[in-house]
Amino acid sequence: MRILIGLVGLVFILSVALDAFETIVLPRRVTRRFRLTKMFYQSTWLPWAAIARRMRGKKRREAFLSFFGPLSLLALLAVWAFGLLSGFSMLQWALQSKLNVPDNAVNAGTYLYMSGETFFTLGLGDITPQSPLGRAVTVIEAGIGFGFLALVIGYLPVLYQAFSRREVNISLLDARAGTPPSAAELLRRHSEGDNMAELGQLLGDWERWAAELMESHLSYPVLCWFRSQHDNQSWLASLTTVLDACALVIVGIDGASGRQAQLTFAMARHAVVDLAQIFNASPQPPVDDRFPPEEMARLREVLTAARIGLRDGPDADGKLAELRLMYEPYVNSLSNYLMMPLPRWVPARATADNWRTSAWERTPQTPPAPLQRCAARANQLTGDYVD
Repeated sequence: MRILIGLVGLVFILSVALDAFETIVLPRRVTRRFRLTKMFYQSTWLPWAAIARRMRGKKRREAFLSFFGPLSLLALLAVWAFGLLSGFSMLQWALQSKLNVPDNAVNAGTYLYMSGETFFTLGLGDITPQSPLGRAVTVIEAGIGFGFLALVIGYLPVLYQAFSRREVNISLLDARAGTPPSAAELLRRHSEGDNMAELGQLLGDWERWAAELMESHLSYPVLCWFRSQHDNQSWLASLTTVLDACALVIVGIDGASGRQAQLTFAMARHAVVDLAQIFNASPQPPVDDRFPPEEMARLREVLTAARIGLRDGPDADGKLAELRLMYEPYVNSLSNYLMMPLPRWVPARATADNWRTSAWERTPQTPPAPLQRCAARANQLTGDYVD
């Protein structure tokens, strides 16, 4: 019995140590089917998402979903810590390490307490091992605990730096593609003042952004659950908008760089495919077509009104359908799994961008006169971004 418990404790220690190494230190995707971290997120996200689906209010649901990423991260660290100290306590119990206790009452709880005291390097000294082997195990546990805490301290800043870098381009897209973003609005706004040349630069920035997204989110998948600051924005919606715009440019947009669109499309498609794989989210075409014929007609109306020439004909339609098939099933599966809605190709209605709104301007009451004058002056300086 003691040998079995000792082996179980050793398995706990090695499993947690390997899982923490793969999650924090190893800078690449892990393809092993059975992982502690994977099992943890599968068992916690599904009930969390089920509760969120029962919530009616969009803002309330988004606020609830936004807690999962940070809370799950803290819970995972707690699971790792408990697994390590439990493993070491079982190992000490299996070795029957002699302990220096005041009343000589030694049980499983005593070993667990000593393990926790050692792992968190408290240094109280009220319970200490007396046998050489027990002292050796204690030293090893203290070293692992110290290294674990150091990794955690360095892990959190890396995550939040990656999150911050991701959100910068999403925020910049607000004034360039509307809120929520759409491919039609992105092209329309870049056509104003003959700024289509800037579209190539924007797509170049998003090519690099997609590469950074893939590298950071494959190494730290928990970032996929971190929601954006506004409930009408998300990294998945922004990436899908850029893919939609790239598909239109590749089909044929007058004055736009087809070469850069192809490069950005390739990188962005690579990112969504790999991210779908880490969640085992098999590609699924949307139940409702994102781009039905009537949506295509609206898109052409918007582009024609903005004096943007989009190639038409059977060949162009076939090319667009082929490009959409390369990424839409993957972004749709990610959307269903992460509960992040996908954007439309054409805005359903005119909405104010996030940068033009505030908590006061969303209320039904008339804003104060100074605020009205500031808003009017801002419209004169920046121009009207909403039809």
